[in-house]
Amino acid sequence: MTDSWATFGADLHLEPVGQGLRSGLMEALRDAVRTGRLAPGTRLPSSRALAADLGVARNTVADAYAELVAEGWLTARQGSGTRVAQRSAPRRTDPAAAPARPARTGAGHDLKPGTPDLSGFPRTAWLKAARKALTAAPDEVFGYGDPQGRAELRTVLAEYLARARGVYADPERIVICAGFAHGVALLGRVLRRRRVREVAVESYGLDLHTNLLTDAGLRIPCLPLDEHGSRTGDLAALRGAGAVLLTPAHQFPTGVPLHPDRRAAAVDWARSTGGLILEDDYDGEFRYDRQPVGALQGLDPERAVYLGTASKSLAPGLRLGWMVLPRHLVGEVMAAKGMADRVSGSPDQLTLAEFIASGAYDRHVRSMRLRYRRRRDQLVAALADRAPGIEVSGIAAGLHAVLELPAGAERSVIQAAAFQGLALEGLSRYRHPDAPATRDALVIGYGSPSESAWPGALDALCRVLP
Repeated sequence: MTDSWATFGADLHLEPVGQGLRSGLMEALRDAVRTGRLAPGTRLPSSRALAADLGVARNTVADAYAELVAEGWLTARQGSGTRVAQRSAPRRTDPAAAPARPARTGAGHDLKPGTPDLSGFPRTAWLKAARKALTAAPDEVFGYGDPQGRAELRTVLAEYLARARGVYADPERIVICAGFAHGVALLGRVLRRRRVREVAVESYGLDLHTNLLTDAGLRIPCLPLDEHGSRTGDLAALRGAGAVLLTPAHQFPTGVPLHPDRRAAAVDWARSTGGLILEDDYDGEFRYDRQPVGALQGLDPERAVYLGTASKSLAPGLRLGWMVLPRHLVGEVMAAKGMADRVSGSPDQLTLAEFIASGAYDRHVRSMRLRYRRRRDQLVAALADRAPGIEVSGIAAGLHAVLELPAGAERSVIQAAAFQGLALEGLSRYRHPDAPATRDALVIGYGSPSESAWPGALDALCRVLP
């Protein structure tokens, strides 16, 4: 393969398919890459040259290129042009035997909830914090470290959580862990050793977390859920429950904040029974149309465990989370963690500590809050224009929205979306096995696409809605 200017401006045979110039061009390019007609590393014509050949606007080609770059089909680098990305080479097939429209084998857009926009990770600011933290770090930072976590990080977290989330914390009550799932797994061990047999959970939630509790030998009865959040007043009827797992600031996935009366009811139950509240504050920093909802833990720090992570605010790949524990639980959690359980590296902990202390974390959260709010607003506007019969809820905070569907439509919409290369999840995906099916809906994660991919993802969503 040559890299001459002639190759850069060479002819490229494409036959746009489907409706719309941009979407048709994108599908033709995907097809050419998927079938191996355009090999990895092939340099494509400039957007100006291809637009002239196809007789379309240059912006149409430029937008198609940009979206395919975001999806991973193409790469673009200044001075090197646009090329076909390195992918697993497909087996070449006889054109006569190949179907005219090959079935899609992967999602072009992913709107499943649970992941932030990874393209928004503050690389420059993070590198600056890492450089400063590691320059001043003592040599012992590169050893095995304290299983409870670096004191520097626990100190700045105590200040930040008190200021931003209303958490009652001091460094000695904090244990650093590798995310929420790790924290729940540790707490499951502690509860089992305390002879707890049941942990009540919300009727809608993430099965990854409830599975960790059942793996620890705990039963998971569910609390009913309505427009005011989980009905914590029903805890008294669950005689075997010694703890409850809640998402009070922004119930996952319905998006309902727990009503103040129900917060008080949960605390009253914990005080009267000696029970424990496990508080998952998974996206409490992202709110848009309301005052921030503080942590439930502040109502009674000795009866609630606050769990937070950097997974939504920064990136899940950091594997940094924290538990703010009642004093009487710190020793038991550390015993469950064990001296061999050191899953969060000390250098990353020091970097996060510097990132928070310098104010960079607050600036990043504010910036991403504006980005996600803009997307939320674009989602609501697009639905009002193109799918006015769809009701949207759970959008005052967080990184996802719930889209109500006609009865019986959830499965067919998800299947139609998959055929179009759009990954979606329905509300039923998160329903507790013992909870009744009450509604059909989609849970749309508008935080996960990159900035360049978001318009295409939103367009694809609107096309599959009834």
